[in-house]
Amino acid sequence: MQDNTQDRVWLITGCSSGFGRELALAAVAAGDRVMATARRPETLADLAQRDGITTTALDVTDPASIDAAVQATLAVHGRIDVLVNNAGSLVLGAVEEVAMAELRQQMEVVFFGAAAVTKAVVPLMREQGSGTIVQMSSLGGQKTYPGFGAYHAAKWALEGLSETLATELAPLGVRVLIVEPGAFRTEFNNNKYVTEQTAAYQDTAGATRRLTHELSGAEPNDPAKGAAAILTVLASDRPPLRLLLGDDAVDGLREHHEGLLAELAAWEETSRSTAVA
Repeated sequence: MQDNTQDRVWLITGCSSGFGRELALAAVAAGDRVMATARRPETLADLAQRDGITTTALDVTDPASIDAAVQATLAVHGRIDVLVNNAGSLVLGAVEEVAMAELRQQMEVVFFGAAAVTKAVVPLMREQGSGTIVQMSSLGGQKTYPGFGAYHAAKWALEGLSETLATELAPLGVRVLIVEPGAFRTEFNNNKYVTEQTAAYQDTAGATRRLTHELSGAEPNDPAKGAAAILTVLASDRPPLRLLLGDDAVDGLREHHEGLLAELAAWEETSRSTAVA
């Protein structure tokens, strides 16, 4: 089995900026090798100059592109030890405001794209009996906010698939890590797609629109520190299934779970009233 902390080969999607870029840099700094990918590989020119990093095109919505990137990684490095599904997108708008085509596109990139890349790599890791799949999810993979319905739908789907995959792969020596960042200072917020607004949602989805605009460039978390935290977890013999990143993520999810437990207790009698007499 490949040593899980030395000379690993990483395949990372969405490396043009943010977490993808910082993970590539952190991995090579740790002595690993990286295939950094992006839909537009010209955005990776500076990374390609770094020792230990090679680059190629990968469009997560194109099966041929996925296969070509996996084969390119194997041709250069001979194996894949860590897959990071980082490529993503954000559609911002109330559920009523999001067109079905926009919803499908959100699912195509965030869920189906990550699923397709995962399925392309799983057989390789299964056969070598080792490896880690890192799914870059979000606090929004467990907790929801008005205006993010399409994004939440895609992330919740990814988390369900990934949690199931973790139970299937654990006996085979392959690990799954679901990363749930809060707000990080990346280009993600600036690159979002915003739908047309409806006046009825000014106090709900509209408030989220305003907040995300105000937060742009002032996010509280550092992606380089987030990448370092991920590497720390990957070096652990007992990594968690989910890794929250940021005070906002920890506090937000704790509040959410406390609310769920309170509601469960309040309605427990009714919930338990369904048994066959």
